[in-house]
Amino acid sequence: MIRAATLPLDDLFRSLGSADGGLDAATAAARLATAGPNRIDTAAPRRLWSAVSARFRNPLVLVLLGAATVSAFTGDVASFVVITLVVAMSMALDVAQEHRAQNAAESLRSQVSLSASVLRGGSPEQVAAVDLVPGDVILLAAGDLVPADCRLIGARDLYVDDALLTGEPYPTEKRADLAMPIPAQEDFPGNLVFTGSSVVSGTARALVVATGRDTQLGSIARSLQKTPPPTVFASGIRDFGMMIVRLTVLLVLFALLVNLLLHRPALESFLFALALAVGLTPELLPMVVSVTLAHGALRMARKNVIVKRLTAIHDLGGMDVLCSDKTGTLTEARIRLVREVDLGGGASASVLRMAQVNAAFETGLKSPLDDAILEAAAFDPAAWRKIDEVPFDFQRRRVSILVENDGQRLLVVKGAPEDVLRLTTAYERPGLPSAPLDDASRAIAAGTLDALGSEGYRVLGVAWKTVEQDRQHAGVIDETGLTLAGFLAFLDPPKTGAREALVALAGLGVAVKVVTGDHEQVTRHVCRELGLAVGDTLTGPVLDSLDDDALAARLDATTLFCRMTPVQKSRVIRALRRKGHVVGYLGDGINDAPPLHAADVGFSVDTAVDVAREAACMILLRKDLGVLAEGVREGRRTFANILKYIMMGTSSNFGNMFSMAGGVLLLPYLPMLPIQILLNNLLYDLSEMAIPLDRVDEAMVARPRHWDLGVVRRFMFTFGPISSAFDFMVFGLLLWVFQADEGLFHTSWFVESLATQVLVIFIIRSRNPFRDHPHPLLVAGALFAIAVAVGLPYSPLAHWLGFVPLPAPVLAALALVATAYLGVVHLANRWFFTRYQRGSR
Repeated sequence: MIRAATLPLDDLFRSLGSADGGLDAATAAARLATAGPNRIDTAAPRRLWSAVSARFRNPLVLVLLGAATVSAFTGDVASFVVITLVVAMSMALDVAQEHRAQNAAESLRSQVSLSASVLRGGSPEQVAAVDLVPGDVILLAAGDLVPADCRLIGARDLYVDDALLTGEPYPTEKRADLAMPIPAQEDFPGNLVFTGSSVVSGTARALVVATGRDTQLGSIARSLQKTPPPTVFASGIRDFGMMIVRLTVLLVLFALLVNLLLHRPALESFLFALALAVGLTPELLPMVVSVTLAHGALRMARKNVIVKRLTAIHDLGGMDVLCSDKTGTLTEARIRLVREVDLGGGASASVLRMAQVNAAFETGLKSPLDDAILEAAAFDPAAWRKIDEVPFDFQRRRVSILVENDGQRLLVVKGAPEDVLRLTTAYERPGLPSAPLDDASRAIAAGTLDALGSEGYRVLGVAWKTVEQDRQHAGVIDETGLTLAGFLAFLDPPKTGAREALVALAGLGVAVKVVTGDHEQVTRHVCRELGLAVGDTLTGPVLDSLDDDALAARLDATTLFCRMTPVQKSRVIRALRRKGHVVGYLGDGINDAPPLHAADVGFSVDTAVDVAREAACMILLRKDLGVLAEGVREGRRTFANILKYIMMGTSSNFGNMFSMAGGVLLLPYLPMLPIQILLNNLLYDLSEMAIPLDRVDEAMVARPRHWDLGVVRRFMFTFGPISSAFDFMVFGLLLWVFQADEGLFHTSWFVESLATQVLVIFIIRSRNPFRDHPHPLLVAGALFAIAVAVGLPYSPLAHWLGFVPLPAPVLAALALVATAYLGVVHLANRWFFTRYQRGSR
């Protein structure tokens, strides 16, 4: 990169085969095919053969295939066929559904991918940032993420945040005309901009010299190769899997040991233990999770929420605090300038004229306030000449313009009124000379600001000072000794529909906290207009005086966080998370990137600046809290469907397997043949494929939900024993009432265990299963599985699978037991739901 910084521009253009007008479309396309996409992670989507081969690295799959091989060599053709079929179908379902889920997620992400303004054939056009190639000439402006490593061709008041690469907390000025040579030890020369940096202010034209993994950020990523920390949801799924593994090992070893002590055939005992492990393992859980999340993402897209990171759906469902900015979310963001006043609140034309000078020549971060200033009255900038600029940043909260008019040079400052007042030493008086700004006049100014804020006006302060005639540059150090021109009052009315959205979020158990850089009086007025209950207010200066413990003590009672810098916003969010809250943050500006990173789930909008969209994990296609409320509901529905599969797998499925392990002690033969266990498991899995599509009980979306392994464990130890109790009841009926032999026992229990496993989902899926109807495909899958189970004993495959026809009295008895079991589970489910509020915070 040093060569790119020191080489004369003409030589650099020649070496890259480019020109000042950029590349033509054909050349760019050819280079893209050679250089590859402009992204750090260049791993291609996993091909079909790779996805299939990955499944063979699963130890359980390898053990099953080993068992199938042993069965084939020992002549047990039926076991060989069924085991192979189970493995093949499970792998096929998993691969197919994962592929669909990946395609759906990639399709959604592509809708909100970053774009870049690039010169193609000399004309600017928008292209996907991933399609940039070395030699492209791009245009940068405030709010953009730098999409590649570039040499600056031209720059105007360009300040760039390089913190991702350098760790420096403040923006760095970048210039295209730096004196050469650049020291060889300088890693980040000032005439280069780098991938991952963000433009804080100014504009630039730059030549792309490196893309993708060839960039500085790409080399850092290669050297670190760190796996990101798992989310709460991923950790929960992993912990659940480890719990199942431990239980499986214990039951399998117990069953194997008992069978061997009873001198049963070693191969059959091994296959039985193996089949028991398969029955206990929720092998479809990864598929159910990925498909459910992908389906949830698609549903949320129909609600105008694009999900960039699928696991964020769980965080959305668990969100109980939403921190939001004010402008454009609670208000319309259609800002009008309504008053121009002096220090005492009287009308002033001077303040508007000075503000228009500042707004007209500002090249950094533009805001709607600037547009409102320039639209308020006609302004001809021809009489003024800009000399220099001190761009806006969110620490200073002001912008200064050095201009010349009629041979006089002025520094005109516009920004947050409190900060502007702090830098002033005098104030204008209509028709009189300026007067010193003493304590009495400062008190008058404070009263004017309070009066404007109480009426809901957003306020800017404007000040100026005369500088030397030969002054060519301006800096922060010059923003002192100013003369106050006055204040500008803007009106931004409350947003239509925001009141209803706040009510909807409150009904979902989500507390809304307003985190803004605006004045507390203005924010409080807007909240009153919208009916948002306002608790305590905390301002940025007060926040800085609090340590972490003092801040934590004030968080829950505080609704408004005003006059906050980006760093302070991030601190508030981290403090809320430390208190156990799941925190969302909604923002769309450059200053929102730090809090978006700090939140559990960050929301931005499709019209946001690049740095905000990149930091967010969900993008709203409308900046509307109502859209977000619908997204919360969808997130909770998605999480609820994942819980259904897990709860089902830890209730009747676990209970049946526990009964099977216990049955080896009571029976003179195996409770079920290995081939029958595998077939049972296959039919069970097929019946549950539609869980991601299922409807959800309204009670499951009414409150924030989060992963809780303790609740899952209590559910298992509540419903597992119920299932086992009814299994042992069936054992007693078959042995003592019907005098069942081995074939009748195996067949009867196969039918009963499958029926109870499959049907229990319709009980535990909702607190009110008779009112909340399941998805038709879930019903169809369950009926199909039960029909196959009941029909197999009467089919030509019966002998091959070890089944015998079931007499009518046995079928009737099994139906009665299954009905009684479902009734008891229904009562237990209502009790459990009420006691533990499944999955709630």
